Parts: sequence; structure tokens; C-alpha cells
Amino acid sequence: MSITKKSILLIFLVLFIDQAVKIYVKLHFALGDHVDVFSWFQIYFIENNGMAFGMELIGKLFLTLFRIIAVGLLAYYIHLLVKKQARAGYILTISLVLAGAAGNIIDSLFYGIIFNDSYGHIASFLPDGGGYASLFYGRVVDMLYFPIIKNSAGQTIFFSPVFNIADSAISVAVGIILLFFRKELNDSLETKKEKNVEPIE
Repeated sequence: MSITKKSILLIFLVLFIDQAVKIYVKLHFALGDHVDVFSWFQIYFIENNGMAFGMELIGKLFLTLFRIIAVGLLAYYIHLLVKKQARAGYILTISLVLAGAAGNIIDSLFYGIIFNDSYGHIASFLPDGGGYASLFYGRVVDMLYFPIIKNSAGQTIFFSPVFNIADSAISVAVGIILLFFRKELNDSLETKKEKNVEPIE
């Protein structure tokens, strides 16, 4: 199987798993509902308007558009890496980043249209009264919670953010790049700098 096919397969596999879990949670949990899987792991349904792990720094529309542009640039970058015959592991790792970013884009684009809200009740798919928001303004579904370390009052010290499969894909990919592919990343950055430097006559 070619590296291009492997990359596409990985992206669609991550997207499928991410969306399957999100849709299941959305259709079976009201906002704030949680299930203890282990003492250190819960399925805890929350939604957010922001970036990975619930950070909210900029406007929703800008954030969604930024994500779409970022996914387009990542797709083009993967195309260039394939043409340059870069290491397969690096191409697949960048594909993992793209899949994670695309997974959260789907929520932002469509979830406001296809679901009603989850406040105090379980959401419906394609409700008669319409969704809870317009295109681009859907909220990202998060559900993975690891309250590994708690203080005496029962408050989580580590790890407090609630996240999803897409966030995990991006975080794992970044960790892999820092551990194993820093040279490839640096080479890409150096090439970009060289292109932006005008020759001195």
C-alpha cells in the first residue's frame, strides 16, 4: 500500500472513531452526565466553543475558519512530503494532526444544525424545531476525563481538562514529532525561511 493510501486511511479511521464516539455521547448523555469507567477515568460529557482541551481564546467564527484553513495547509504539506519521499512515519504523524483538526471542524460546522442542545436532556438528531445553532457555530463535544490525582477535598489536581479523540490525535502526533521527527520539522521550517529570504545583489 502506498504512503498516500496509508495517510488517507489513517485520516478516515481517526475521523470515524472520533465522530462515532461524539455522536454516541451526544445521543445518550445530557450535558454534564458522566459514567465512571475506572476510578481514574470517566466519560464526562461537556461541550466547548474553543480549541483543544476547552480553551476559549478567540471568536467562534474566526476559530472555525482558522481550523479549515489549517487543515487545507496540512493537506498541502502532506502532498509535498509525499512528493519529496519524506519518511513514512513523519507523513503519517502529520496526517494524524490533520485528522484531529478535521474532527473538531466537523463539530463546529454541523453539530449546531443536526442536533438540538443538551441542557437538561439528551439531544435529538435532526430535531423538528431545528438545531441549536447555525452553520459554523456548533460546539465541540468532549468526553474523555482522567481525574488521576485528587486532593483531600475531592478536587482533581491532575488531569483536569476534558477532551476528545481528535484532541488526543493532535497531542499524540505533536509528542511523536518532538521525540522522533524534530529533524524533519526543522528541515521544513528552514526550507520555508530560505524561500522567504530575498537574495542580496
